[in-house]
Amino acid sequence: MDAAYNPRTVEEVFRDYKGRRSGMIKALTTDVEDFFQQCDPEKENLCLYGFPSEQWEVNLPAEEVPPELPEPALGINFARDGMQENDWLALVAVHSDAWLLSVAYYFGARFGFDKADRKRLFNMINDLPTIFEVVSGNAKKQTKEKSLVTNHGSNKSKSNTKGRGSESQGKYGGKVDEEGLEEDDEEHGDTLCGACGENYASDEFWICCDICERWFHGKCVKITPAKAEHIKQYKCPSCSSKRARP
Repeated sequence: MDAAYNPRTVEEVFRDYKGRRSGMIKALTTDVEDFFQQCDPEKENLCLYGFPSEQWEVNLPAEEVPPELPEPALGINFARDGMQENDWLALVAVHSDAWLLSVAYYFGARFGFDKADRKRLFNMINDLPTIFEVVSGNAKKQTKEKSLVTNHGSNKSKSNTKGRGSESQGKYGGKVDEEGLEEDDEEHGDTLCGACGENYASDEFWICCDICERWFHGKCVKITPAKAEHIKQYKCPSCSSKRARP
């Protein structure tokens, strides 16, 4: 895999963590259809790997014992058809979170991180939502998203319910004073992208899925503001694949 890659500082290990995390989130959200197909229960034990390059891969575990890096959960494909898809994805997400931490602290132990370094690394990691939180949508996130939809729904045209960003700030909630805008940005700032798990930023275009009501960066789901104007009902990749799959 990428065993030769050895981050040595707290910042390097955190970048490694973020890259692997992004790759695994893609597998379980925007690339979920491809991920589902690759996890064939008829195949041997399979693992989900994330790489620092923000890519993911479903593959057999490493042949050497012990492996160069900690191994992800083994045999995720065997449970695919034995439970509800959402439950299966959540299970893979939980194991993926555990693997990411084990890899990060493997590097920390290998390169002699002291107590202060370990604490700093954990705090940096803990500032990000877990893969499980991104994939399943925690209660706090769901409440905030529904509140955003409810608070602004009456002030938006049909096209404006789809997206938000720097181009549509004025249309999004109507023209308000500076104090109101500041409060609005703070509220939006707690919203997380359903694909990458990163926070809302006022200079980025976002779009809301009409099925699960989760918000996504337009770039993460390949939707531009112009394209959003012509979408009557937007379905995120995850919701689209669920309806397409028998």
